[in-house]
Amino acid sequence: MNSFCAWEGETLVLNILGTPGAKQDAIGKAKGNQLKVSVTAAPVAGKATDHMVRFLAKEFGVASNDIEVVFGRFNVNKQLRIKAPRKLPSVIDKHLSQET
Repeated sequence: MNSFCAWEGETLVLNILGTPGAKQDAIGKAKGNQLKVSVTAAPVAGKATDHMVRFLAKEFGVASNDIEVVFGRFNVNKQLRIKAPRKLPSVIDKHLSQET
C-alpha cells in the first residue's frame, strides 16, 4: 500500500500514526503513508487504541466492531480495516477522489 488508505472491496484499509494523550480527538493530515489520528486517551494497555476505534467508528458511521485493528494495538503505528464505511472524513474523501 503506497498511500495511507486503500479500498479492498467494501473495506477501507487505513495506516494510522496515532497520538495518544492529545487535547482532543481529531483526524489530522497525512504524513507519508500514514494518517495522523490524535486521541485524548492515555496509552495504557491498549486503551488509547480502543478509544481511537470508538472515535473513528463515529467518524465513519459504523459500529465499533466493524473496525478491525490489524496490527499496532499497543503501538502508535497501526493498520485498521473499516468494513463498509457509511461516510468518509474529508481528508480521506479528498485523497481517494484524487487517486481515481
